Amino acid sequence: MDKKSSVEPDQARAVEPAPSRSPGEKSPASTRDLDDAYELYRQQDAQDLDPQEARQVLRRIDWHLLPLLMGTYMLQYLDKSSINFASVFGLQKGTHLQGQEWYVSRNVIVCPGTAGYILETWTKSTNMTPFHTIDSWLSSIFYIGYLVAQPLAGFLLQRLPVGKFIGSTALGNLVWGMLTITTPACTNFAGIAANRFLLGCFEAVVNPGFVLVLSMWYRQDEQPMRMVTYYCMNGVAGIFGGLLGYAIGHITSGLQPWQYIFIIFGSISLAWGIVFLIFMPDLPTTARYLNGRQRIVAVERVTMNRQGVKNHHYKAYQLRQCLLDPKTWILFIMSVAAQIPNAAQSTFTSIILETFGFDVLQAQYMQIPGNVIQIGSLLASGWISSRFPNMRCAVMLVSNLICVGAGAALVGSPPGPDGTDNKWGRLVALWLCSFTSVGFSMSLTMVSSNVAGYTKKQVTGAILFIGYCVGNVRVNALWRFRILIGYTAKTVMVIVLYMYMWSVNKKRDREASITGSHLTEEQEKEAIEKGMLDMTELDNKGFRYVL
Repeated sequence: MDKKSSVEPDQARAVEPAPSRSPGEKSPASTRDLDDAYELYRQQDAQDLDPQEARQVLRRIDWHLLPLLMGTYMLQYLDKSSINFASVFGLQKGTHLQGQEWYVSRNVIVCPGTAGYILETWTKSTNMTPFHTIDSWLSSIFYIGYLVAQPLAGFLLQRLPVGKFIGSTALGNLVWGMLTITTPACTNFAGIAANRFLLGCFEAVVNPGFVLVLSMWYRQDEQPMRMVTYYCMNGVAGIFGGLLGYAIGHITSGLQPWQYIFIIFGSISLAWGIVFLIFMPDLPTTARYLNGRQRIVAVERVTMNRQGVKNHHYKAYQLRQCLLDPKTWILFIMSVAAQIPNAAQSTFTSIILETFGFDVLQAQYMQIPGNVIQIGSLLASGWISSRFPNMRCAVMLVSNLICVGAGAALVGSPPGPDGTDNKWGRLVALWLCSFTSVGFSMSLTMVSSNVAGYTKKQVTGAILFIGYCVGNVRVNALWRFRILIGYTAKTVMVIVLYMYMWSVNKKRDREASITGSHLTEEQEKEAIEKGMLDMTELDNKGFRYVL
């Protein structure tokens, strides 16, 4: 049935958009304010939905959407980390890299990357040769490309159809594969650096795009489990890549083993890009696998988030709100802190394991237990956060404390003169550092669940991933930082974020004269309507943060 909306489409079209607004200032609704799914939203009241029907639609969405997200996430991680697997199979020799093109000099003035510093710490404590201080420039160049492309990627994710843009990324999913396949043709630093930079540019769409997809298709309580379901594909990719790297290492004919790694990974990505482009929907209103009634239900389910579905109109006032919102910068600091220690683990694990005394092939399959821990911890954290309300910050806090303890053991255990003392204890500590994925994935749900206003949401996501890049591309100021600094800073910021959002929720409850966290029926309807008019969470007083 049609719901009684406070804004009729004909009335909305008659109202001209306000020129600009300061944070907190309201304006009459206009066509720029109406959600892209507003017409379907008006056809059904969310409170009248049949729960059984809603569950059936959810299952249908899961079966069609999650495999696409999972496959894409696994392949983007494989492409990004292919240099990790190739590094122990002759990549340096095959691309004629030398000097600072390949390793971090102890006296270098411009420090290529956080991971480079961590590896240099390993070098000093394990007597590694410069040859082992591998590819920090190449790792950093990837994230420089990622950083440069982030603002434009966020803008285009709002303006263009999400599914088609992620699937193509100016043919991006396809370009990943082509760039990875052509890596063996690079014979010098300039060639492989350009290749890595472009790879970073095209992959800059995936993470922020998937955060937006979550908020468009899933309710707030459903998002953590779906987030970790595709995010744990990092661990699956680590296992798959490690096993494949181990198998490729036995190839003794034809091309060099490191070349096969790029060719095989790239070919899979190329084929998958076509699949994603064909089957990924742009909006619930256009999903081919849903009938007319199911599309209405899909829209109404997510209106309960009080965020709307999508609004493709860019709004400058939401950009200003984003820059003035404390949450934005708390999440930014958390993102930087998470990547300071994680950079080495994701890019240089093979080399670090070699310093423990494992040979080249052993270094590949000894990464598998850490990936299993990552998968298990992610799935457990997603289940807890979806099953029990307001547990996300608690889950992040516990996982970060585990990382602090593991980091302390990893750094504090003496490696001995040849780097092989206490290797099993340090190995277990390295595996436990995989818990860092829990904190970062839950911070992404803070964007999908706790930021409203589509411009504000995509800009917040872009800033978070700029922090992700900054953490992976270190500057001089981080030279004296230790691995524990990142884990500790992230832990502190989780507490700060929780206290801020909790205090805002309590203040709004007092202002609304309600007890607990439940709005009245009328307040709930008003908050939902404001969400469908693209109002930010700062302006929508009926919005409550998920803790």
